[in-house]
Amino acid sequence: GGVTLCRFASAIESERHTGRQGERMGDSQEQQTVPMDANHGCPGTEDANAGKAAACAGCPNQQACASEGAKGPDPDQEYIRQKLSQVKHKVLVLSGKGGVGKSTFSSQLSLSLAKAADTEVGLLDIDICGPSIPKMMGLEGEEVHQSNAGWSPVYVQDNLGVMSIGFLLPNPDDAVVWRGPRKNALIKQFLRDVDWGELDYLVVDSPPGTSDEHISLAQYLATADIDGAVIVTTPQEVSIIDVKKEINFCKKVGIKVIGVVENMSYLAMPLAEMRVEDPADPTRDVQSKFFQVLKREGLEGCTALAHVFPPTKGGAQKMAEEMQVPFLGRIPLDTKVAMAAEKGQSILDTGAGAAANAYKQVVSVIANSLGEEVTFV
Repeated sequence: GGVTLCRFASAIESERHTGRQGERMGDSQEQQTVPMDANHGCPGTEDANAGKAAACAGCPNQQACASEGAKGPDPDQEYIRQKLSQVKHKVLVLSGKGGVGKSTFSSQLSLSLAKAADTEVGLLDIDICGPSIPKMMGLEGEEVHQSNAGWSPVYVQDNLGVMSIGFLLPNPDDAVVWRGPRKNALIKQFLRDVDWGELDYLVVDSPPGTSDEHISLAQYLATADIDGAVIVTTPQEVSIIDVKKEINFCKKVGIKVIGVVENMSYLAMPLAEMRVEDPADPTRDVQSKFFQVLKREGLEGCTALAHVFPPTKGGAQKMAEEMQVPFLGRIPLDTKVAMAAEKGQSILDTGAGAAANAYKQVVSVIANSLGEEVTFV
């Protein structure tokens, strides 16, 4: 049931030509049981008194809750629960802040888990407006196929499948200008109709924030026994203040916080790859002298470490302690990670290094928190 792959693809193509992208927010748009902006004492959208109780007076959601479409649980929740019952572990990757490397982390987490012995992994990209996962997984230009069992994921390798709206766009440069209801419908379609088969891990990469996509995700997965969310942040306070909101969102909607990862925690760059100059005289050749010193002192294999984003108030670890959630570890800002994402490769394939070691450690901690042990092969 529901909207088919062909209809989604044709809708995207039609909107690309007509410019009619998006639609007005309908009164019957379903929300989480208690909307984030609800009044104190909200009975919940599934309650018989939704939109009618005294606590509903003046609430911005009152009209939507009072409409007929808001009553009762979504019947697709049970179908989604059954569909995902073959998935052993379901992990969301969230962040209240954009630009913290969440999609990079999601892709590398999935690739790393797939490196472990005898694992089946799926990666679901629900960043509808900014689907970067196809690029990061080396799957640009691939298309989704439909069978009697549902939508077939696009496979990076035999044990790693991927689903993203990026596979449905006729042109990867097309903007997806959709309002909430249409984005939520596609998220539901992904959860309900993708034929993952049996998986050990399903990683869900989400957009930043705590809005429509996140509310819908929490609602649709309410009965699907998700393991929880990994929260990604960078060390500086401008990121931390938004990530705190994401953690509070998870607590409010009942999603367990598996832990916090501090991404781009520090710059890790091989000394042999550094460019050195004299700011007082940029024309002065100090690069060759720098390399001479490295060679003379036997430092060519060493790595320079520096804080690009200073943790002015203690960074992610301090925040995790204050908010009483686990701290999972630090991942450096490393050119090898950037290149791996550009080429659709696993950082673990680049050999030893700060980033590869950090990912092994963080992925192992995440797996252990789920009651699993990973052995990378």
